[in-house]
Amino acid sequence: MNTKLLAIAGFVAASLFAGAALAVKPSEMLADPKLEARARLLSEELRCMVCQNQSIDESDAELAGDLRVLLRERLVAGDSDEQVMDYIVSRYGEFVLLKPQFNLRNALLWGTPVLLLLGGGAFVFLSARSRRRQEPAALSKDEQEALEAILRKDA
Repeated sequence: MNTKLLAIAGFVAASLFAGAALAVKPSEMLADPKLEARARLLSEELRCMVCQNQSIDESDAELAGDLRVLLRERLVAGDSDEQVMDYIVSRYGEFVLLKPQFNLRNALLWGTPVLLLLGGGAFVFLSARSRRRQEPAALSKDEQEALEAILRKDA
């Protein structure tokens, strides 16, 4: 009984402390721990263009490996973090960023849902308001006589 309990506790502990699976190969790692730490932080911000929902740090795709190597080469060459990111974005486009930047080029993309919600809300408000203002049309003389005849029959 104790061995089962110990095995379960070990499994739970391993599950709790298991981090994200990293696809970085030992051959890609830099010898300088500070540069490697910077490379890891930067690669968490870059999207694998093949997987599209993983960072290049987590992806096993060949292109992700190429991006990891390119990123590390730029760091070894002395580029700052911003220069490395600008270089990769200039080569692969803004889609390579897991968190896209807000700028004038994509402001419409970010703002369209808000504009649509505001426009739809204004339309619903104004149409409901105009319906309340409309008064029912008056009955014609023939309709009034027919109504009076129906009411006299019921009485």
